[in-house]
Amino acid sequence: MKQATWMLMLVLAALSLPACNTMHGLGKDIQKGGQAIERAAS
Repeated sequence: MKQATWMLMLVLAALSLPACNTMHGLGKDIQKGGQAIERAAS
């Protein structure tokens, strides 16, 4: 049972790492879009 728990934890950790990178990239894209709108408004 302990092995199954460890395997599940490893799989969840492996799946969560790319999600962090994706959200970080999404944040950068949103920030750049906001800057473009700000430049266009001024």
